[in-house]
Amino acid sequence: MEIYLDNSATTKPFDEVIEIMLNYYKYDYGNPSSLHKMGINAEKGIKYGRREIANFLKVDESEVLFTSGGTEGNNIAIMGVLNRNRKKGKHIITTKIEHPSVLNVFKYLEGCGYEVTYLKVDNSGKISIEELKSSLRQDTVLVSVMMVNNEVGTIQPIQDISSIVKKYNNCFFHVDGVQAFGKINCYPKQFGIDLFTISGHKIHGPKGIGALFVNKDIFIDPIVFGGGQEGGIRSGTENVPAIVGLGKAVEVLKKNFYDNFKTLNILRNKTIKKILDNIDNVQINGPDNINEVAPHILSVSFDNIKGEVLLHSLEQDNIYVSTGSACSSKRNGQSHVLKGMGLPISMIDGTIRISFSLFNTEEEIDYFVLSLKRHVNFLRKLIRR
Repeated sequence: MEIYLDNSATTKPFDEVIEIMLNYYKYDYGNPSSLHKMGINAEKGIKYGRREIANFLKVDESEVLFTSGGTEGNNIAIMGVLNRNRKKGKHIITTKIEHPSVLNVFKYLEGCGYEVTYLKVDNSGKISIEELKSSLRQDTVLVSVMMVNNEVGTIQPIQDISSIVKKYNNCFFHVDGVQAFGKINCYPKQFGIDLFTISGHKIHGPKGIGALFVNKDIFIDPIVFGGGQEGGIRSGTENVPAIVGLGKAVEVLKKNFYDNFKTLNILRNKTIKKILDNIDNVQINGPDNINEVAPHILSVSFDNIKGEVLLHSLEQDNIYVSTGSACSSKRNGQSHVLKGMGLPISMIDGTIRISFSLFNTEEEIDYFVLSLKRHVNFLRKLIRR
């Protein structure tokens, strides 16, 4: 038995996704910019993918631009807004616990003369609305806040943030929605979001594809130049099979969205209960209120145990978890998210992230917790020797 519990890193593609992508690789492989029938058929695939995403987000199709994934989407959104609005100011705001594809852009921008305010978070991973209010200035151009944290699952109060941003400054508001899309309600226009990033491989779609919502009332500059595809914002021949695959993943998820949400919540809640019932000296990271945390992410810390050692111990039983963000976990250093939340070093080092998908079962959770208990007890005995 293999138990994959690293679904925040990537997900298994739906069978329907693989099937439709193969058709486009084998038969409808034309360039969508070509004027002949093969090109027209490929263009239909792009329109299908764009329509599915737009309907799910409740936005106009013209407001959905395809990217290569969450990292590129975040870069296009942030750099595109700032390049377009150089004269408006040099102050930008984000949080201390963003994904590296946002934080590293902001670090780069600091070297380009921008002043960055990094909002602190509390021990549940949430920002302070009051700190946001006091941080907004006349020269603030952009606020960028993720909807769901990729390590602990904390949901930020996006609508409250948007209200404050628009009331006190009316600057641009970007949201990294990669871990939120397909898991919780995401309605950019309703929530007052100007730019919203999504990724295909987090929702049982293919890797190498994502999308960026750009409100039609705002304009951004491209950071890639070429043939003018995707409204001139993201030039380059479109990855049609991946776009169609992303569209199909959205279509499948949409059919049972609320049932899916319940299923993930059941798995998460069961895992928490079984861990707390069976293992001592454990801390669940993130909000206690289930309405403030995503249903698919669970961060757990074990005192005086190395998370990476525990990860590889579980791997011996064909159980796969992570220690944090897969995009940066191979680099040295401790989680900036858990540091920002104020966890002691001993707990940060002993943290694993368990992330669920619709392919997981309650039986798998039972087996996982039994294995986890055995390995934790064994490692603690070794340490005490």
